[in-house]
Amino acid sequence: MNELPPDPPRLRAILGYLEQQLAEEETVVTYLRLQVESVRHALAVAENRKPAEPGPPQRRPASARLALGPAPTRAERRSTGFVVEQRRTPTGPQEAAVHLDDCTMTGNMTHPVTGHEARLALTDAQLEACAFCRPDTELGILD
Repeated sequence: MNELPPDPPRLRAILGYLEQQLAEEETVVTYLRLQVESVRHALAVAENRKPAEPGPPQRRPASARLALGPAPTRAERRSTGFVVEQRRTPTGPQEAAVHLDDCTMTGNMTHPVTGHEARLALTDAQLEACAFCRPDTELGILD
């Protein structure tokens, strides 16, 4: 990498730009993974055979889930735990989020936690539950 500037304002600007690029790329990668899974499923249906088991468990788009019946359970997805995602922005850290370990909406700054630790984390005002995978519902935490 080239020489970085020594002053904090320019370093913050560079960091902000790089984090924005990472966030945009994660969105594209998630979209492409969902599309690949949909095409594989459609190909299996078109060939009149059972759809292949995916490698890592991934969620289908809502439209695909509706056409296929009920969503698979966590046991069927081989999900066993939870993760806490730390989020950073150019202006500093944001609230951390708790996810199911197979949630496709996580970033790259996650660490695994047990169910008990996830339950404790969700009672902290500085952490929030993912709105997509709903770990609070999985843990039986009601508002």
